[in-house]
Amino acid sequence: MSIIQRNNVNISGRGASTIVMAHGFGCDQSMWRRVAPYFHDDYRIVLFDHVGSGSSDLAAYDVDKYDSLHGYARDLVELVREVADEPVVFVGHSVSSMIGLLAALEAPQLFSAQAMVGPSPCYLNDGDYIGGFTREDIDDLLVTLEDNYLGWSSAMAPVIMGAPDQPELVVELNNSFCQTDPRIAAQFARVTFLSDHRGVLPSNPTPTLILQASEDVIAPRAVGEYMHRTMRSSTLRVVENNGHCPHVSAPRATAEAISAFLQTTAR
Repeated sequence: MSIIQRNNVNISGRGASTIVMAHGFGCDQSMWRRVAPYFHDDYRIVLFDHVGSGSSDLAAYDVDKYDSLHGYARDLVELVREVADEPVVFVGHSVSSMIGLLAALEAPQLFSAQAMVGPSPCYLNDGDYIGGFTREDIDDLLVTLEDNYLGWSSAMAPVIMGAPDQPELVVELNNSFCQTDPRIAAQFARVTFLSDHRGVLPSNPTPTLILQASEDVIAPRAVGEYMHRTMRSSTLRVVENNGHCPHVSAPRATAEAISAFLQTTAR
């Protein structure tokens, strides 16, 4: 099975450098369609679906391999080696931010910079660390997801997307959730919400943008501030937006923030 087929890789753009964009939980590469055009003239744009999501090859899904984010990170390393001859810029939304960090730690020579959109290294509150959720919150979320995935999707889509003035985006996110195999979604959710990668933040090998929405119940401001304090060579930028998906509901602001960071990094 080729990597291109496995991850439903699509390449566009006409720039000399390569930018790889990765979607978050329950989504697919189409979530980048509002941001990707901003980079079309300056980058080769690589979009893909994580195995188990979108139009990836579901036959490649392995419950053992994907029982941690490291399995997805290994896929990303393989994908970057396949599509680029030089280090790439990696843009990850939500959980893909941590997947990108793990991949960069495994193969730092493959990555020149990272932009993390709505990242969180740990969703659980822990002492002075504010992740946004108690363990009871997470347990309830996972039980509901496993027992009634469609009900969970319709209830959580408005919370995750936010954007109360753009209800069509909530419908789009809910439809994306509903296209995912519930068994795969349950495992990916457990891996996502119970992971803790705070310990690797100080070892981040690349310049990194931490891009957060001003109002985000999934990754609150305190998380971005913690990451900025903990992760070397990081830049924190907040865009005015209500929701966890600013690349969907505030694409221009998101693209401009990423572009400004990359221009600074290049200088």
